Parts: sequence; C-alpha cells; structure tokens
Amino acid sequence: MKTLFELNPALDRSALAQRFAATSRVQVQNVLTEASARELQRVLARETEWGMAVGAGDQRPRSFRAAATRTPDGQQDLQQAAKAAEAHTAQGQYGFRFSHYPILTAVQEGWAPGGPHEILLEHLNAPAFMQLARDVTGIEHLFKADGQATLFAPGHYLGRHIDSHVAEGWEVAYVLNLARDDWHPDWGGYLLFLNDDGDVIEGFRPRFNALNLFRVPQAHMVSYIPSFAPIGRMAVTGWLRSK
Repeated sequence: MKTLFELNPALDRSALAQRFAATSRVQVQNVLTEASARELQRVLARETEWGMAVGAGDQRPRSFRAAATRTPDGQQDLQQAAKAAEAHTAQGQYGFRFSHYPILTAVQEGWAPGGPHEILLEHLNAPAFMQLARDVTGIEHLFKADGQATLFAPGHYLGRHIDSHVAEGWEVAYVLNLARDDWHPDWGGYLLFLNDDGDVIEGFRPRFNALNLFRVPQAHMVSYIPSFAPIGRMAVTGWLRSK
C-alpha cells in the first residue's frame, strides 16, 4: 500500500529546518502526495473503529474501545469519566476527551493483523519518514514513532499540557492532520501554543495533509470543538522518540 504513505518529494527541508530551529515547531504543508493523503483520510473516515480517550488530572488516562462504548455499562463508565475530565478542567486542571484508535496498542495486541493501521505504523517508523523528521528537527537520534488516530468531534478538547515524558524518550510530538479541506476557524480544533502567562503565541489550523512537528516539553492544547462544528477533524498523532 505505497499510496497510503508517500512523502511529497518537493518539500523544502532546509527552509522547514530553519523554521523549526527558530521556534521549536513547524507545520509542514502538503507533506504527503495528494493520492496518499486522500487514501489515508479515507482509512480514518471509513475503516477506523473509533473509541474514546478521556483524561482527568493526574489520574491514569482511560481508553475505551469502540465496542465498549456501545454497551450500557460501557456508556455509563464513559459518561462518568467524561464528567470527571470536565470537572478537572473547570477547576483549571488538565483534562481531555476525544475519539481515538490507539494504533500502537492495536498492533501490539493484534486487533487487525495486516490492516491499514498496521501498515501506517510501519511507514511512520520507516527510514523515509524518520529521516524527514531528523532533517527538519535537527535531532539525529530520533529512531522510532508511536501513534494513534484521533477524531475531535463536538464537545471534544485537549487541555493545556507540556508532554514532559523526557525519561521515556519523547523528543518531538507530531500531528499529521487529515481534516476536511474546508475546516473553518469557528469550528475550533486548533493546535495552540502558549507562554507562561497563558497567552497564545502561535496556532496551527488543522489543515488537510499538514504535518505539525514540535519539540517537547512545550505548553500546548487543542481548542474546544463547539456543538455546531461538523465531524471531520481527524489526524494521526504521537511522539518521535530517542528510546
């Protein structure tokens, strides 16, 4: 499935590296070929069993598989977790809620052997993508990637945090955006970077076929998706690691 993940050969890696060196973050637009981006968008939209990811403060994040969200007990458990996340966020603490498919976990546990998500993870760890990441970030010791598919729908958000898992080898966070082409600013879902005073110092729109790379730890969040926003803020996200 070469078309699932084929990098755009026309990327100006030098210019992208200069941008990353200046701010520790960059958005790489048109990172994949058009055919690859469309195929990957189709996989997320039509071949992904979306579960839910919920986090509340320092509690261990919860991951609900799609099947669990369709049972009465699973729905009740999910609702309680979502309320806890909102309660923490209302008090200025960390919280999040969004649909996801944990690709790395799915591969490790054999959810769908040989499926497109497994192939995608192989591409994310292949020499071509890893070398692009090294070229842009200047971090030569990056050597592997994890990943999850994410879908931010109305009511979903990711609160302010810094991704401080340096001991686990997290070096760079990535977001491969596959949102619908006409994503509007009023629909939220922006990746926002903040300073120590909580001011937004930069924001990236969830553009179709755009790869966000940013060094961690770094304060960031994904803005709230309002009730009137359409479904379609999809991405593949994760961390590029040094161990």
